[in-house]
Amino acid sequence: MELEEMQTVWSQMSDQIDKQKKLTDKMIIMMTQDQYRKKLNKIAYPEMIGAIICYSVVILILVNLNKLDNWYTLLSGIISTVILLVLPILSLKSIYQMRKINIARNNYKETLLEYSKGKKRFQVATKMGVYLGFVLMFVIMPVTSKIINNKDLFSETKSLWPFAIAIPVAIIFFIVFVRWVGKCYNNNINSAETLFKELEDVDVS
Repeated sequence: MELEEMQTVWSQMSDQIDKQKKLTDKMIIMMTQDQYRKKLNKIAYPEMIGAIICYSVVILILVNLNKLDNWYTLLSGIISTVILLVLPILSLKSIYQMRKINIARNNYKETLLEYSKGKKRFQVATKMGVYLGFVLMFVIMPVTSKIINNKDLFSETKSLWPFAIAIPVAIIFFIVFVRWVGKCYNNNINSAETLFKELEDVDVS
């Protein structure tokens, strides 16, 4: 084989290898994007269910607003409604911003930067959700008591023992629940981050 022919064959082989690498990289990117969205869906779906529950409770409060016939139950109802409206927006918006990251459109650094920003926004939203949820746990108690049992929790409760028992139990349950949810969410977030780091050697430009 002449030198010129060898160069031609080598050039063709090199082109084929490049095409094969690009095809492989493209498949890896598509699979990573799919796995990334699946991991975020494990966070998004419970939050969507939570949003449905929150808005159902808001409707229940608004429909029975006339039962909140003193200033503190009415104020508790308004605060509860605002928190129940804000909580799903905070969480779902931050998840949406993370979910819209397009690996194929960005290069590796842009993807990592966009993900880091999304992760930070999600963590801030989660922290705010914990604080708001803690407040909601207390303000919604007189509201539900009034709406469901038509009972004023403060004026019609003769003993302090129910409060002395219920409040610590509620706080313990809240802390355990928040830690469990936080652990599940962090596992999925960290797994998603690992997926991106594995793309370092893949041509995503």
